[in-house]
Order: sequence, then structure tokens, then C-alpha cells
Amino acid sequence: MKGVVLAGGTGSRLRPLTQYINKHLLPVGDLPMIQYAIDKLSQAGVRDILIITGKQSAGLYVDYLGSGDSIGANLTYKIQDQAGGIAQALALAEDFVEKDEKFVVILGDNLFQDPLQPIIHAYNQQAEGAMVLLKEVEDPRRYGVAMMENEHIAYIEEKPKHPNSPFAVTGIYLYDSTVFDIVKSQSPSARGEMEITDVNNVYAASGALSHMFLKGWWIDAGTHESLFQATLLVRKEFN
Repeated sequence: MKGVVLAGGTGSRLRPLTQYINKHLLPVGDLPMIQYAIDKLSQAGVRDILIITGKQSAGLYVDYLGSGDSIGANLTYKIQDQAGGIAQALALAEDFVEKDEKFVVILGDNLFQDPLQPIIHAYNQQAEGAMVLLKEVEDPRRYGVAMMENEHIAYIEEKPKHPNSPFAVTGIYLYDSTVFDIVKSQSPSARGEMEITDVNNVYAASGALSHMFLKGWWIDAGTHESLFQATLLVRKEFN
């Protein structure tokens, strides 16, 4: 299985820190944010990893990570020239993934405690379709929320004002290669981006979207407050 780490975006919620550097290179504890996702993949035996980022800090990624050999990975890089959404970035991985090959996607600002290996093992038992990882949160209005029916995901609602579920969809996804055809069939949302929620809802509508729950901590380190909390969590975890 291959891995894809999405590390683009403008990082607008983290300005002025992201005025001159991609948010995924900001320090979280002792390491740049991006390395946690790469380490999680490597520890699960996923060595071939594609990093998709914007052109702003691409050279810094190469300077820091190189080929990935020093951290147990084989890294490939692609540039997302325009901030067109997560699904648009995901489409850039089509040439990286073999036909009929499954792969795992991590948003680079998602940090989490659980190991990926048992999650990947469970997904590999699934004949086809996709899997998302869920986490029960106190304020699901900030996230895509999984609306459940008979213990299955009926659909995902993006940042609902009145969520009827506490289960946030984390930025960790597992797909088969059919995802690229689904992305191509989508249109930009009202905010002009290709939404990963729309892609996942195609799988949900066909009954092909499975899920697992993260048991340990999880945080989206995309704001000043959550970046600070992420630092506290990883320092407690590793020190």
C-alpha cells in the first residue's frame, strides 16, 4: 500500500506564521508537523509516500526531507499550483497509485495517537470502496460530521450548524483507485473548491463507505490554539 500526505493549502487560520512558510513545516514539539504523518505511515509499513504541497515552500520540503531515506521512507513530491481543495489535490496522486491499488491519505495537519497498521489491515479486508476514520468530539460544528444510520454512514455533512451526530470525520482516508474517477465527476462547491466530503458521499450513497473510530487523541492543528494543544499532546506522548 502507498501513502499520500496532503500538505498544501494557504494556512490562513495560522497567519502570520504562514505568511512565508507552509503550515505543515511549522514545529509541533521537536519536529515539523509534516513528519508526524510520514512517521505514522512508515511505522505501519507504508514506505512509498507522495507529498502534495504548494509551490511556496516546496524547496524547504526537499531540503528537510530529501528522498526520505533518513526517515525510512521513499518520498515523491508533486505541486498543487492552485488552492482548489482537498479533492483536487488528491487527483494529483492518480499517476502515483497503480490501477486497482489501495492507498491511505493523511491531511498533514492531522496529528493522532493511534497506530495505522490495524486500520490498514482492516481496510485490506474490504473488497472495495473507501474508509474514513471518525472521532467523537465536543463541538462537531467545526468538521465534516458523519450522519449515522444503523451503524453505517448515511452521509457526511460539512460543518453543520445543528449536527445530529458527535462524530467528526478526521483527515485520514483510505481509498481504492476508483476515487480518481469519482473526483473527476465532481464540480467545485460554492466556495470554488473540490470537496473531499462530496467524494466520500459518493461512496456513502453506494454503501461502500466504511469507518473505524480513533481510540486515542486526535487534533487538527490548523489554528493557533490547536497548534499549541498539538505541541502539548506530542510532548506528553514522546517525552
